[in-house]
Amino acid sequence: MKMEADLHVHTIASGHGYSTIKEIVDIASKKGLKMVAITDHGLNMPGAPHWYHFTNMRSLPRIMRGVEVLRGVEANILDLQGNIDMPEEVLTDYLDIVLAGFHELTGYAGTSMEHNTQAMIAAIKNPYVHVIAHPGNPKFPVDVEEVVLAAKHYNKALELNNNSFIVREGSLTQCNEFAKMAKKHNALVCINSDAHICYNVGENADAVALVTTSKICTSQIINFSVQQTKEFLAYHNQQGLLVANAQ
Repeated sequence: MKMEADLHVHTIASGHGYSTIKEIVDIASKKGLKMVAITDHGLNMPGAPHWYHFTNMRSLPRIMRGVEVLRGVEANILDLQGNIDMPEEVLTDYLDIVLAGFHELTGYAGTSMEHNTQAMIAAIKNPYVHVIAHPGNPKFPVDVEEVVLAAKHYNKALELNNNSFIVREGSLTQCNEFAKMAKKHNALVCINSDAHICYNVGENADAVALVTTSKICTSQIINFSVQQTKEFLAYHNQQGLLVANAQ
């Protein structure tokens, strides 16, 4: 199983990334990827870029080396209301895709599984958020089935993050539970590298193994094809217009 798109990639702008956009795109092209999303960390992450970085992404070519480049962010969930650390103007006018997740030292003060679950579900309800990043992080335990049901209801995607198996010790158990529940409830998932260096772009073998074991269908994986990614984002763009017009 090979994904056409990698929707979670970091550059040197994240502060602890090690590659430029050009290096990332060059490797993505060599590996046969058709799309990458540049998703540097949100503003509250230590070492993160200024919000100018995200608005200036409009200067990026839409296609580089035959690879379509999406403009995105991996934002931080801040509170029980599902707020994230990016200005609304940036989210609405400049970015194609928004991931949101829990990170240490970024302002989130939840102290229990109940709080984490409430905050993650609130982030799922946040109209600017498309994908929940690494929900299986064991440092922020949640009620997996409740989160999956919320994601299903709001048509949001839950990430199976390959990098978690490298940098988040103990992730396998909870990630496996997310994969099983996603299969059970036919919820959407997103398989990403979370690469912080260009060589890891598109590398997702461990996450794919979870999908294979859980028998998740390719139709549930939003980045299995570029077409599926575009349809997913188009749906949420349309929903956003409906909400804005209702206001």
